[in-house]
This record gives sequence, structure tokens and C-alpha cells, in this order.
Amino acid sequence: MSADAIHPTAVIEEGARLGRGTQVGVYAFIGAQVILGENCTVMHHASIIGSTHCGDENEFHPFCAIGGKTQDLKYQEEPTFLKIGSRNVFREFVTINRATVPNTATQIGDHNLFLAYSHVAHDCVIGNEVIFSNNGTMAGHVIVEDHVVVGGLSAAHQFCRIGAFSMIGGCSKVVKDVPPYSIVDGNPAQLCGINQVGLERSGLSEEKIKSLRQVYRILMDSSLNTTQAIEKISEMTPLIPEVQRLLKFIQESKRGIIR
Repeated sequence: MSADAIHPTAVIEEGARLGRGTQVGVYAFIGAQVILGENCTVMHHASIIGSTHCGDENEFHPFCAIGGKTQDLKYQEEPTFLKIGSRNVFREFVTINRATVPNTATQIGDHNLFLAYSHVAHDCVIGNEVIFSNNGTMAGHVIVEDHVVVGGLSAAHQFCRIGAFSMIGGCSKVVKDVPPYSIVDGNPAQLCGINQVGLERSGLSEEKIKSLRQVYRILMDSSLNTTQAIEKISEMTPLIPEVQRLLKFIQESKRGIIR
């Protein structure tokens, strides 16, 4: 990496590894255990610390704090990690914490957008092409699957799972698992229906969207408990892959799903 790619006021501790084409701005800080891939951009006053391993073409905007130690009080300074994929954007004041469990990692996939002040706590797993709106907050051990949109000022309780292609409305409080393909909203969040716009943008066919809409009518039927709803959905033919994925998600849920 060329010397002019690093501003003279930046602090890069001995041991840090920066890939070719990576740029580091004014007063940025990069810790000794950090690994950055190629063509990353670390803007002024950004901080990347701890055992944080990043892929290529990530953007770290001013005052984001990446790789800080877990806020879990059980943590006793054991070795833990943060693993970040490629082409993610971390906007101003975003915070991402390392894991709590020894020798494990908080994980961030590829092509994600974290808007200002969003937070990912210890031991979370974030998939690909996820959008966190401003102040979107995940407590510890939350799993966020691919193509999720988290609304501004929304928060998820620890150990929740957010299903693929779902959307969490702004200012929502999520205390149970969010089913795939759905929209949830409110405090506490409730199921509102399918994420039709998101599914259309993803290229899902109208026929499949129609099937999912039918499934969610059953799931939202307050006269049925979850087991009865699953049984009724299972009687539908054909069970397209998206419905099978939804049923599997519900059956594997440990916290129960939002209905």
C-alpha cells in the first residue's frame, strides 16, 4: 500500500495488516490485531480495534467504532473475534462488538448497509444485503438472515432470529422471531403481512407471492394456534420452496414467532 494512502495523523498499531489500495483518513485508529482487505476506506476518526478481520471494499465512515469488546458482563477478556465480509458500509457512529463466547466471532456478511448509530451486539450473525436504518439495534446472539430491512429506531431482543426478506417497521420492539418474507411493526411488534414490495424487487414470481400471501392469511388467523396454523399450511399443495422454508423456520424457532 502506498504511503500517501495513509494520512500522517492516522494511528495504525504495529501488527495491523492493510490490503492493497486501502485508504486511511485523518485521525483514524486501527488496532494491532486488525486485518483489512483490499480497497477498503477508513474515513476520518473511524476506529477499528480488537481481533477484527475484514474483507475487501468495506467503507468505515467517521466516528464508527468497529470491533470493540462485548458489553456482556460475563466476558472475562477471553479471545473473541469480529469477522466482516466484503463491500459493507458502516456509516457515522455505527458500533459493532466482538463476541463473548471464547474463540467465537460476531459475523457480518457481504453487501450490508449500516446507517448512522446502528448497533450490532456480541455474537450476532448478520447475513448478506441487509439494511439497518438509523439506530437499528440488535442485542446479543441475534441472527439476521439475508435481505432483511431493519427500520429506524427499532430493536431486537437477544437470541431473536430475523427471517430472510423480512422487514421490521420503524420504532418497533422485536421480542420473538420474525418469520421470513414478512413485515412486522409495533411495540411489541406484530405481524402485518408479507413484504410484497421487497419480494417483488427480489424477482419472486407473482404466483409465489400469491402462495405466500395465502399462507400468511392462515398464520395471522387468531382462531388458530401456531401448531394448528402449521398443520393447515402443510395441507396446501404444492408446497413451494419458500413455504417450506417458512415452515422450517417456524418449527426451529426457540423464542416463538411474531404472529
